[in-house]
Amino acid sequence: MHKTPDFTAPLVFNDPALALAQVRKIYQDNVDFLRQAMRDYVAGGHFSDVHVRACYPYVRLHSHSVSRQGEPNSPPYKKLSYGFVAGPGRFETTLTRPDLYGDYYLEQFSLLLANHGGELEVGTSTQPIPIHFSFAENDHVEGSLDAARRALMRDVFDLPDLTAMDDGIANGTHEPGPGEAHPLSLFTAPRVDYSLQRLRHYTGTAPDWFQNFVLFTNYQFYIDEFIKLGHAEMARPDSEYVAFIEPGNVVMRRTGLAAQPEDALGHAPPRLPQMPAYHLIRADRSGITMVNIGVGPANAKTITDHIAVLRPHAWLMLGHCAGLRTSQQLGDYVLAHAYVREDHVLDEELPLWVPIPALAEIQLALEGAVADVTGVPPHELKRIMRTGTVASTDNRNWELLPDNMPQRRFSQSRAVALDMESATIAANGFRFRVPYGTLLCVSDKPLHGEIKLPGMANHFYRERVDQHLRIGIRAIDILREGGSDQLHSRKLRSFAEVAFQ
Repeated sequence: MHKTPDFTAPLVFNDPALALAQVRKIYQDNVDFLRQAMRDYVAGGHFSDVHVRACYPYVRLHSHSVSRQGEPNSPPYKKLSYGFVAGPGRFETTLTRPDLYGDYYLEQFSLLLANHGGELEVGTSTQPIPIHFSFAENDHVEGSLDAARRALMRDVFDLPDLTAMDDGIANGTHEPGPGEAHPLSLFTAPRVDYSLQRLRHYTGTAPDWFQNFVLFTNYQFYIDEFIKLGHAEMARPDSEYVAFIEPGNVVMRRTGLAAQPEDALGHAPPRLPQMPAYHLIRADRSGITMVNIGVGPANAKTITDHIAVLRPHAWLMLGHCAGLRTSQQLGDYVLAHAYVREDHVLDEELPLWVPIPALAEIQLALEGAVADVTGVPPHELKRIMRTGTVASTDNRNWELLPDNMPQRRFSQSRAVALDMESATIAANGFRFRVPYGTLLCVSDKPLHGEIKLPGMANHFYRERVDQHLRIGIRAIDILREGGSDQLHSRKLRSFAEVAFQ
C-alpha cells in the first residue's frame, strides 16, 4: 500500500511569481509529509506493508515556434545566452529547495515567459523525493534508530536512485525517449539534492551559504589569508559584506548587525572537513566563497561536480604551479589561456578532443586585477606574468618518469606551467556552463633545479600569498561590476541548450 500526500493538480501561470509560489507550496507539502512520516517511523509507528512516497514539483513549458516572442526588436534579455528553448516542443524539469533557489527560479521563469509567452505549467511530478533529501539542515531524527529499524527504511521510504542523477544532460549525451519531454535544466531535482548533501559533507558548511563567485586553491596558506581578510571585513561597519562563515556553519556578523537565530546552530568542528569552505557573504549572494580543494584532480572534479548545481556566476583557480620556462622567476604569475589535460578524471564525461576555450571576460578581469594590485602598468605586466598554456597532471612526480616523455609533451604543447587541478576546474566549468579562469603563481622550477627549500618556501609564501589572494578578490570585484549577464558566454552552450542558466 502506498501512503502519499494529497494530490495537487497541475496549474498554469503567466505570472512567474505565482508559478514560483505554487512550486513552493507543492515542495513544502510533500517535504512536510515525509518529515511527519519519518517522525512517526522513528517513534515506532506501524508501517508494515506501507510504502511512503512524496514527489518533487515540476515546471513545464510548451513551445510552438523556433522564434522568440518580440523578435526582431531584441530587448536586453535577448542578449542573454540562456532563458529560451531551442525550438518547438515540450520542455520540463523537476525542482527542489525553492527556499534556496527561489531567486534563481524566478529569473528563469521570467525569462521563459518573456521569450516565449504563453504559460508555465506547475504540478507534482512522478519523481520521488528520497527520504534523506527531505531532512532539514539540522534535523537528525534518524539518529536514534537501531540497526534493524534503519535497515527497514528502504522498504518504507524511497532512497536515492542513482539512475535519476546521471549527468547525461550536461554531458550532451541525453536523448529523450518517445513521448518524453526535453530538459529545461542541466540538473534534475534528485541530482541537485544529492550534490547539496555532498557539499555539506565535503566543505563542512551548508549550501545556503555559498556565494555566486567561487575561489579554489590548493594550499591552506591562501585560506589562512582569506580568514584574516574575512575577520577584518567583519570589523568594518561599512563593509559591503554582511557575514563571514567558517566550517561548522560558524557565523561572524559584520559589526553593527544583529545575530540571526540560525547563528546559534553553528559549532566549530573537531577537525576540518576534506575540502573546507569559507564564505564572505553579500546580501545579494554575490559575495565570495573560497574552498581549499587540496592537491589533485580527483578533489577538483568532486567539488566542482557539486558546486555546479548552485549555478555560480564564475569560479577561479588560485594556486601554486611549477614554472616550465627558464625565463620565469619564483613568484611570477601565470594566466592560463589554454590547458593540457593529463588529469584523466574527466576523460569519460568530456572527451580530450573537446577544446577548453579561454573566456575573454575572465581573462581581462584577471589581467586587470594583477595590474591593479601589483601596481605594475598593463604594458609592463610581462615582467611578472606570463600568459600561456597550463598543463595539469595526475602524477605528482611526473619529473621522475623515465625518458623525459612528459617534458617532451609539455614542450610540444607550449606549456608554461604545470599543476594538478587547473585543467580539471576549467574543464568542469566548460562542461557545466560555469565561467572559469586560472591565475597561478610559480613556486618552483623542477626542470631547472629550482625546488622549494624550507627557508625559501617560507619567504615565498609570506611575499606572495596575500598579494595573489587580493588579485583574485579584485578580479571578482571587476566581474561583479561588469554584471553577471556578461559572464555566461555563448561559448559554453551547445546547439540545443537547456533554457535554465
